Amino acid sequence: MTITAVTITAAETATDELVEAFARLLPLLSVTAPPLGEVALREMLAAAGTTILLARSGAGPIVGMVTLVVFQTPTGMRAHIESLVVDPAARGRGTGEALCQAALARATQAGADTVDLTSAPGRAAANRLYLRLGFQRRDTNVYRHVIERLQDRSTSD
Repeated sequence: MTITAVTITAAETATDELVEAFARLLPLLSVTAPPLGEVALREMLAAAGTTILLARSGAGPIVGMVTLVVFQTPTGMRAHIESLVVDPAARGRGTGEALCQAALARATQAGADTVDLTSAPGRAAANRLYLRLGFQRRDTNVYRHVIERLQDRSTSD
């Protein structure tokens, strides 16, 4: 795949193309992530403060995406970048940087005081990108509690 230009847009509807892009790209981040169906994507797109940004190669297919969540806390407006992923064929051409810059710009416009993200230590190129863009490694522990759900996220109409 040859990238001639990267266009970043916000997803507005849960199209078949978006469902397919999530099915194709999310496993690159986590092999245990369940697939997202149309209903789950519609709910995510409708969630207050949530934006899904898409990267396209010119007018071509979706080659990358990122989710930005902006939310108010008692200590200020915060933002979190989640699931930044780029198709392997489009890597090394500025697609991840363009997605991250677009997310940072939206967070700034929304009044966020800080933007957080996490990245696995083994994702060397991604970690270099985040440092180059001004993110600073925090001296903190990250904890996760997994809540089991009865309903499958891939359920669609």
